[in-house]
Amino acid sequence: MIISTWNVNSVRQRLPHLLDYLKEVAPDAICLQEIKCVDEQFPREEIEALGYNVATHGQKTFNGVAILSKHPLEVERGLPGDDGDVQSRYIEAVIPWGKQALRLASLYLPNGNPAGTDKYAYKLAFMDRLIRHARKLLAYEEPMVIAGDFNVIPQARDAAHPEQWTGDALYLPQTRAKFQELMALGLTDALRATTDAGGVYTFWDYQAGAWQRNNGIRIDHLLLSPQAADRLASATVDKEMRAREKASDHVPVRIALS
Repeated sequence: MIISTWNVNSVRQRLPHLLDYLKEVAPDAICLQEIKCVDEQFPREEIEALGYNVATHGQKTFNGVAILSKHPLEVERGLPGDDGDVQSRYIEAVIPWGKQALRLASLYLPNGNPAGTDKYAYKLAFMDRLIRHARKLLAYEEPMVIAGDFNVIPQARDAAHPEQWTGDALYLPQTRAKFQELMALGLTDALRATTDAGGVYTFWDYQAGAWQRNNGIRIDHLLLSPQAADRLASATVDKEMRAREKASDHVPVRIALS
């Protein structure tokens, strides 16, 4: 099974790229972030025509997540733990997989900048909710993938110039500590399970020629339960998507589970 994650930074603006990717890579399922549209505006027909089931948790102008799957979906929307949270940042689905099922979540974790503001407090609170929810899901002892834009640079090797990020909410010690707390529940970073290499990035800012100078960071992750990690065959960053005209500032990351 091939599973991808991609922050498309507006699904309607990137629709040609998304359709190309679905045709060329043909993932069994793909998690999207920052779709930036309400559910009714999502380009469902074009995607369903390629054989995908569509589940969205949209929001006007901002945020929004989705899961596209070649298999049927049983869907839950929203991250538990805060009934007052109106931001569309989490969607979860159960997908048939042979004789068992795979649980798949698409996550758009808050950016949190500027640090020291309510935005950063929201980021940390969201991470606490994610930790509590992941702990509950792991108790099911089933194959599970939490995929998406985590807005976390886990380690120095995950940034071309980590010194440029020391005051940023993506790289603050408290942010990385929360991410490690999540990982310590028993999750596996799919990409780091397959390579220790530096220079592997998933995001290049539109500003200051970041793409041309390969000044990137790795903030898009697929985290696997032990039952999924046991079946991890490969992890790939589809970097070439960033070179396309009017590309998202993120690129897809995909894994293959045997």
